[in-house]
Amino acid sequence: MLVVAMAVALVVIAAGVSLGLWAASGGDGGATGPEARSSQGRSAAAPRGTSPEGAPSPSRSYALSKAPQTIPAVREHTAARGPGWRPASGNRVVVDDPALADEGRLIAGELGLRYDGEKDDRRAGDVRLTLDDDKKANPESYVMTVRDGRVEISGPADAGVFYGTRTLKQEVHDGGTAPEGVVRDEPAKPERGFMLDIARKNYTAGWIEDRIRELGDLKFNQLGLHFSDDQGFRIESDSHPEIVSQQHLTKAQVRKIVDLAESRHITVVPEIDSPGHLGAVLDAHPDLQLRTAQGSAVQGAIDISKSESAEIVDDLLNEYADLFPGEPWHLGGDEYQALVRSDPEASFPQLAAAAREKYGSGATVADLTTGWLNDRAATVRKHERVPRAWNDGFFRDTSVDADKDIQVGYWTGKEIGARPPAVYLSAGRKVINYNDEFLYYVLGEPQTFVYPTGQRIYEQWTPRVLRDTQAVPERYDGQILGGVFAVWGDVPNAQTQDQVAAGIRMPLRATVQKLWDPGRPELSWAEFRALADRLG
Repeated sequence: MLVVAMAVALVVIAAGVSLGLWAASGGDGGATGPEARSSQGRSAAAPRGTSPEGAPSPSRSYALSKAPQTIPAVREHTAARGPGWRPASGNRVVVDDPALADEGRLIAGELGLRYDGEKDDRRAGDVRLTLDDDKKANPESYVMTVRDGRVEISGPADAGVFYGTRTLKQEVHDGGTAPEGVVRDEPAKPERGFMLDIARKNYTAGWIEDRIRELGDLKFNQLGLHFSDDQGFRIESDSHPEIVSQQHLTKAQVRKIVDLAESRHITVVPEIDSPGHLGAVLDAHPDLQLRTAQGSAVQGAIDISKSESAEIVDDLLNEYADLFPGEPWHLGGDEYQALVRSDPEASFPQLAAAAREKYGSGATVADLTTGWLNDRAATVRKHERVPRAWNDGFFRDTSVDADKDIQVGYWTGKEIGARPPAVYLSAGRKVINYNDEFLYYVLGEPQTFVYPTGQRIYEQWTPRVLRDTQAVPERYDGQILGGVFAVWGDVPNAQTQDQVAAGIRMPLRATVQKLWDPGRPELSWAEFRALADRLG
């Protein structure tokens, strides 16, 4: 009888453990009791040794989880024992705040789950999105907890929660499993951008929308559109329809692009470059073109001594402020051809005279050009925008200084009178990294440009490498807002738009990895590339 009793006891214990394993792997309800009702905000830093009832925990049967492999890599993962989470038919996505409805619907659709809106109950298989009350936290940060057959993603703002859903989407891609444990993640840099020159090469609205979806999944948060240049003006205009190129985006298409970008927490940053790169505008207004003392026209340069020049550019800035609601606004300011002459005052006496009239007897053409930039900054500032300009639009030894709030897009050190990045940083300016050594994809590879590779960015570049290959001192890191990978259309037919998409695929992934975490990546380049191929 004793032998029989012991055998029965062993069967009962074995059955209990088996049922526990089945429940923990998402059977028909997951954990029960007080623990299931209070999982929000708890850490999975270590496996639990006992269940709420005191019985041995089934989690001991699982190996300690490994950190998820995503692009960009998560900053911190606390391992735990358990089966992890995989999407299954009938699983819900629920939220604790209506502000997360868009994020909830998106991830539910992507993973084939049911969006159930605001719910307080906990069910096996749930993905729960929540907003926390940490006002001091990075608004793009999030915590993702995988425990008891469920996933909870929380953050101080909807942007962070969205990035958590991007991590989850990558974890379960192609049948993968979100590992048990806790991810704590946030970006190192607040601006992670991709810039597209649609002025010199026309891109379809559908292609741009595809890039937005790609950028969102990679946790980029800015899309720059350079839509005005010598070769074209590519967005419909009501104030000056005469300047618009035949191939262009309608405002309805742009609104759709902006709306899609906003749904992915991406800000669209417009750029109307001036006082150079205005050839498309000047084709319709040749009377505003800059001319030398001998009467020769200067390609792309507007005559900033004429009040009508400021009026037309301000018309456009004011018009498009309604189309692009984000804060950053790129004013260009680069490569004004009046300032590449050995003696600008002699070559352009009308500019010299206007400078003296406005700023005094010793004023120069560089002073007048700096004043132009400040005036355009004032125009967009009225719309509560934050102005930025290319670094070669800032000049040394001028009596007129560029406004302090104009951010520097640092791309080159090749201009006349070039100054190293530390000059701008030591003056207290905020800088965005567009380093043409690593981040410029220039169609046709003109001059000394070559198509950048993801491997070189991944292995050699960081946000502090603003010029050439040298990093600025670490004390300036806080002034470097982030970086932007840029595609320029100098030779527009050198590649099709599909070839561009293929060519920038790995550089984009490498760039965002270094903007999210500028430290040395744990994966080798070969491993990173293989991961990118697996994630698609």
